[in-house]
Amino acid sequence: MADGSRVVTRDTSERRREITTMIRTRGSVQVAALSELFGVSMQTIRKDLHYLEDHGVATRAYGGAISSEVVNAQVEPAIETKRVIHTEAKERIGKLAAGMVNPGESIMLDSGTTTLQIARFLPDEEDITVVTNDFDVLGVLNQKRKIKIVMLGGELRRKNMAFYGAQTVAALDDLLLDKLFLGVDGLDIERGITTHHDAEAQLNRRMVETAREVIAVTDASKFGKVCLHRIIGVGDLDVLVTDTGAPSYIDEAADRLGFGLYKA
Repeated sequence: MADGSRVVTRDTSERRREITTMIRTRGSVQVAALSELFGVSMQTIRKDLHYLEDHGVATRAYGGAISSEVVNAQVEPAIETKRVIHTEAKERIGKLAAGMVNPGESIMLDSGTTTLQIARFLPDEEDITVVTNDFDVLGVLNQKRKIKIVMLGGELRRKNMAFYGAQTVAALDDLLLDKLFLGVDGLDIERGITTHHDAEAQLNRRMVETAREVIAVTDASKFGKVCLHRIIGVGDLDVLVTDTGAPSYIDEAADRLGFGLYKA
């Protein structure tokens, strides 16, 4: 009897160590997928996740758990850090999103390292107009000789090299755009799309009002993350472009809330 107890304890601890590694590597896990992977019941997996939550490894979320390192993160990473993390996923997302831009359209590229990749992959066509408040996006677009560029002025926030403020918001008053490609700091199904910076949230909400179609672009690390300032609800999106590491509950949310979902 004692020997059997030791086997069960060892199997449980090993499984929990593996789940911990997965959470820290991927940022999130799902109960159903873990149940299938380890050949145990979903109730057992829920107990594992409850244990990991008690030990500060994860926070329970819809259908699974997410890394405690990305929940309620109030500290915005430096732009230098953002440029070097999840780069392959951001490139794939950027290429896929750029392919959604049609000849003759006017688009808005929000600030961010993922929208920067969209700028890289945009075709250099004279009948495409790009509006942006991002200094780095401007630098990339400037290398393309045909695209028409409209730069929003304002006060430069060096934390993320983008312009904000009343002047930036006012510049949108007379613009009507086909598509907005919205960067994401946090995306939670219940709490919506959020950002670290209040002025950015205000500007993003105004951007949403100017665009016929709102397309959020984000790598999978942003799911389940909640920042201080809310932009819009997930149900207000027309399209979400992400990578194949996105948790399975995003597919269910797309069906339930009615937005298009594309994975690069």
